[in-house]
Amino acid sequence: MKPIASMRALLGLGDAEGGTDHWWGQRISGIALVLLGLWFVASVLTLPSLEYHVVVEFVGRSLNNVLLSLLCLAAAYHSNLGVQVVIEDYVHAATLHKASIVISRIAHLLLTVVAVYAVIRIGNGA
Repeated sequence: MKPIASMRALLGLGDAEGGTDHWWGQRISGIALVLLGLWFVASVLTLPSLEYHVVVEFVGRSLNNVLLSLLCLAAAYHSNLGVQVVIEDYVHAATLHKASIVISRIAHLLLTVVAVYAVIRIGNGA
């Protein structure tokens, strides 16, 4: 495999065959966000208060910790796909286009790691 082909695959710049996967990814992550978002809103509304110790106890429950982590992952993935579409539609200079996609993916990855780490730390009572 040529290095350029590998870089194109890394950046998601391959042929149109990847469009179906992208479309399905947006739909599935959107459905996950609706379900997890409804769970989150319902859960927050049923909390007796939003005081620090109450929220830490809520996040500390294993199921809530897992669902909050999944919410972070789904939101980041869905956002990454959406930002990629915007970049592909509006950034036409080849170098800027590639750089924008790489920066976007790195930023989404870093923010996702930080968010999941924070949920885990709060869940462990830190």
